[in-house]
Amino acid sequence: MARIDLDHIRHAYMAHPRDEKDYALKEVHYAFEDGGAYALLGPSGCGKTTLLNIISGLLQASEGRILFDGDDVSVLSTEQRNIAQVFQFPVVYDTMSVYDNLAFPLRNRGVGHAEVDRRVREIIDMIELADWSKRKARGLTADQKQKISLGRGLVREDVNAILFDEPLTVIDPHMKWVLRSQLKQLHKRFGHTMVYVTHDQTEALTFADKVVVMYEGEIVQIGTPDELFDRPKHTFVGYFIGSPGMNVVPVSVEGRTARFGDERFDLPGTLNAPIGGAIEMGIRPEFVRVGEKGIPARIDKIEDIGRHKIVRALVQGHRMAAILAEDDEIPAEPRVAFAPEGINIYAGSWRVDYEDAMPGDAR
Repeated sequence: MARIDLDHIRHAYMAHPRDEKDYALKEVHYAFEDGGAYALLGPSGCGKTTLLNIISGLLQASEGRILFDGDDVSVLSTEQRNIAQVFQFPVVYDTMSVYDNLAFPLRNRGVGHAEVDRRVREIIDMIELADWSKRKARGLTADQKQKISLGRGLVREDVNAILFDEPLTVIDPHMKWVLRSQLKQLHKRFGHTMVYVTHDQTEALTFADKVVVMYEGEIVQIGTPDELFDRPKHTFVGYFIGSPGMNVVPVSVEGRTARFGDERFDLPGTLNAPIGGAIEMGIRPEFVRVGEKGIPARIDKIEDIGRHKIVRALVQGHRMAAILAEDDEIPAEPRVAFAPEGINIYAGSWRVDYEDAMPGDAR
């Protein structure tokens, strides 16, 4: 395992980039700690696979350095970096048995027969393919083949890191949950440094200790699942994390008071810095109250999803979602109010902290 330092990494797919918009990956300066489980999360085209391929050595960054445990590996190949990588589509040797697929990387490195057998049997039991060990890979299902790919990454004890590039894309939903759970257990057991690329927030939040959210070629927030949900640093994080995502509406702010359309309401505290750019309020649907007090709202749709319901409304000309308990009543003339602890203020899409939060608020 290794600590991986990304030292001011940038990448452009053109020979002579002139300005920031020419870079597919804007400057990244961060360290993946030895033994950590990380997810790179974001939409297609945000730069997450580019960053993963730079870490693995499949791509050399235009600028900056990659360090493994302090050693510069920027120009080394994937093999020299001692990386295992699992791709979106299973990469297996169809003519080999399941056992031989897992044994192949160890035999290539001259590992003795007894040790190969010990490691393969240990991993093959963990990925629940022991009953299939003598079967050729050709006849296996997509999820079984992807298990082989995962197992081949885990069978080596000497890897610096294991990288996953959307490895569950071709797997059916139930098996995705099973494989995610197994992967999490394997990480806890072996402690490999793992970096997992996905556009699926559920995969990222259930697998990773820390999630790296990427948007338009840059990292907009790194944090635990709770941090991303409770305190999104960028409006994109609020929108992308959560179902439904965070409501974002334009407001004006003066002291502890915000104005939304024709209505005013109190903030949890005073903003601690001058703010410029478009001012917006972000509030998750869980903190939007629907009742007889607050701002008039027009209910457009109610989605009953069992334990709670999602209310879609038009408020001051802006669409907004609220989450209510299953038994909550909605009045004939509904109004919405905002729980102070759930209010976030953004300037130019970036969150502005509070200087003096109200009692009980953790900001």
